Amino acid sequence: MTSVLYPDLPENGLIVLIGASGAGKSTLARTWPASQVLSLDGLRGVVSDDPGRQDATADAADVLKLILERRMARKLNTVIDATNVEQSVRVELVMAAKRHGMPTVAVVVATPLPVCLERQGPRPDNRRVPEDVVRSQHQAMVHSHQRLAAEGFNTIVFADALYRLEPFLKRLSQVREAELGRDGSDGLGDLLLVRRFFGSEILPLWRWRPGSDLVTGRDRVAEIRLGQQYLTLAFRDDVDGEGDFGFDVLLPCPFDAECAGQAWAPVYSVTDLYKALTGAMDSDPDIVCSVHGVDDQDDDPEGRADLEAQYADAVA
Repeated sequence: MTSVLYPDLPENGLIVLIGASGAGKSTLARTWPASQVLSLDGLRGVVSDDPGRQDATADAADVLKLILERRMARKLNTVIDATNVEQSVRVELVMAAKRHGMPTVAVVVATPLPVCLERQGPRPDNRRVPEDVVRSQHQAMVHSHQRLAAEGFNTIVFADALYRLEPFLKRLSQVREAELGRDGSDGLGDLLLVRRFFGSEILPLWRWRPGSDLVTGRDRVAEIRLGQQYLTLAFRDDVDGEGDFGFDVLLPCPFDAECAGQAWAPVYSVTDLYKALTGAMDSDPDIVCSVHGVDDQDDDPEGRADLEAQYADAVA
């Protein structure tokens, strides 16, 4: 069965991306759900912890073939994100699909060679492909087009002829609507801002405290905990009296090791959380203690120094 919107692609089949390093294959692959994409770079990372490690390619290819065979047996749409410029590689992929009666599509990502070469520059050292290799891959991609039908591909299409933006945006929209609860679910609710600051990986560890003895006034208190390690945070919804909001993390008082007050410092990212947990923020100049204030009270334009006076009640 073929999609009405995308007549060149079967709804379920084997889609083989063909192009030199830097052609944009992975960008195109991300327009499909991640579960449908088999990335050779990604599998190199799985078997060696380094997606650029070339001596792991053979092992990664073996894993790819195994997963592909299982997915084809289940009639699942599968995208192969690799250069795939060698005929022998493509033939093996096509044979796996044919064994299970799955249609095959070759998508030629014919990005100009100068662009492929230019894109190597910003890449990390372990992902940068030598110029002569990129040139060889590009030449092989160009020559492959005439052989693809004979290799058994049912459909051959150039990447710039595809309509992938619409399904990509549709999928992103569905995810966003679910997060906002507009699909009838509860959504992320009061975790939306947490994700914005610290990323989705933090969400399973985040717990809002239903009650707290911390002096934060109307600000909510939360905890990030994993095993014996944890951080305590407070959400500040009007820290400067002008509607500004953000998160503070609870730290040891930098002025007195025996201080019974609460020392807070703003955190803006997961990197700040890491610094707070490892002690790298213990001397942060933005720390405000509810007892000692800050080193220089004049250097407190947001009025954060006297937290005891500002916040009298615990979170309900």
